[in-house]
Amino acid sequence: MDLVYFILAAYGLTQILVYGKIFQDVRPSKKKLKGFFHCPMCVGFWSGSFLFGINGFTELFTFEYSLANLFILSWLSSGTSYILTMLVSDNGIQLGVNKNNGQ
Repeated sequence: MDLVYFILAAYGLTQILVYGKIFQDVRPSKKKLKGFFHCPMCVGFWSGSFLFGINGFTELFTFEYSLANLFILSWLSSGTSYILTMLVSDNGIQLGVNKNNGQ
């Protein structure tokens, strides 16, 4: 269950950082950094790293502090945040026809 809580927390943090209106004015607008702060995969990695770093301060999930766990959980956070972002939008679950190219 720890892993489920970790994934959901990472996804939530990623969504807030990438799409939340509260951060709209502080997100960089320069081309190089703009891509990073609008990428759920990139922000998802660092969200996972942050959550791993604070996992000793929460009872939701507990992982042993090790370099391997840091990387594995960061990669897991990146991948699942990206997948969930592609599947769920403000309009609900995105399955089926892509309206942009008619496929």
